[in-house]
Amino acid sequence: MDIEKIFSGLTTQAANVDALGAKIKFQLDDSAILIDGTGENNVVSMADEEADCVISTTKETFSQLTSGDLNPMMAVMTGKIKIKGDMGLAMKLQSLI
Repeated sequence: MDIEKIFSGLTTQAANVDALGAKIKFQLDDSAILIDGTGENNVVSMADEEADCVISTTKETFSQLTSGDLNPMMAVMTGKIKIKGDMGLAMKLQSLI
């Protein structure tokens, strides 16, 4: 899955949920996608800036998560996903993925 497709999907999903009240960054291989939910709406960009929660993984693993082929908790426990920062915020992500 390419980064543009991932970005498009996250943008669509972020528009359908309430503002997160924080910033979440997905670090996918060498690309970053930031969801800024500090305002009234979630704003998705390709900005590589500080966030309250950073989720690092590969594009392939992210694709498996979105398709339902990979359980998010199992991915974290096996090290396919690394989470830095607010773990509670990371738990809210199921509505986006």
